[in-house]
Amino acid sequence: MTDSTVTITIGLTDLDIEDNVRDRQTQNLVYDLRDMEIDSACRVIDPNPPAGNKALGGFIVGLLTAEVSIENIQHVFGFLGDRLSGKAIELEVEANGKRLRVSANSQTELAAAIEAAQQFVAA
Repeated sequence: MTDSTVTITIGLTDLDIEDNVRDRQTQNLVYDLRDMEIDSACRVIDPNPPAGNKALGGFIVGLLTAEVSIENIQHVFGFLGDRLSGKAIELEVEANGKRLRVSANSQTELAAAIEAAQQFVAA
């Protein structure tokens, strides 16, 4: 990561959804992010997968990271606001050597979380 990029970690945290569904949602979100002009997007590899883990490929269910240039961050935040509206998420933003972590469980909370992230990146 450089001073001109922002790292975003997104966790889909709704435990009422089965792991395979959350994993598929995460994978689809990675594909959608890759279609945008960002530096990278990928699911997070589990550093300590359970013995015999084959079903989910060694990834942490519901977790992904993306590196985004400062120039594209507003566009990505807008996309995330539209795409994740109403979903329970945790969002961690790292920029300029600092981190912000917020959670959202509703559309209103997500809008507030994204606004906080935008202000954090702008500071």
